[in-house]
Amino acid sequence: MPILIVVGVLVVVALIWAVAVFNSLVRKRNRVKNGWHQIDVQLKRRVDLIPNLVETVKGYAAHEKEVLTRVTEARAAVMKAQGPAEVSKANNMLSDTLKSLFAVVENYPELKANQNFLKLQEELTTTENKISFARQFYNDVVMDFNNRVQMFPSNFIAMMFGFKEAEFYAVPEAEREAPKVKF
Repeated sequence: MPILIVVGVLVVVALIWAVAVFNSLVRKRNRVKNGWHQIDVQLKRRVDLIPNLVETVKGYAAHEKEVLTRVTEARAAVMKAQGPAEVSKANNMLSDTLKSLFAVVENYPELKANQNFLKLQEELTTTENKISFARQFYNDVVMDFNNRVQMFPSNFIAMMFGFKEAEFYAVPEAEREAPKVKF
């Protein structure tokens, strides 16, 4: 009889542990999803600001059609992108085209002084900062989740219930090099 009680207690403890680990994995997986959606929200905000920025620049720099077209195309690519790798690539392309746009703006002092343009530029800068923070948060929660999925003994529960590692938001190789400054 005492052996049955000990076995019963061990089974109950094991079940409680398994439920706790499972719930922890679910909570961490949901944090990963939330982290991704926070990036998505900021990227959407950025994408929504771009048409206003392009229209403001068009009024001053109508002959800069190629740059404006590239910005519009990059924005469309961002809106179609799916998953961290594809979204990262599309957003990096958009960042590059925005840099080109801001380089063009340097040739138009009256545009640089335009209040609408200044406000849009400030909004984009704020959004870029929020995107950076959201990426960092996302990668932090992905690391936490992946640790839980990979580490003993929670990896047994993760395998039993099909928890898979989440994908990190990665910086493309081309952007890892420090920019070269020439005088």
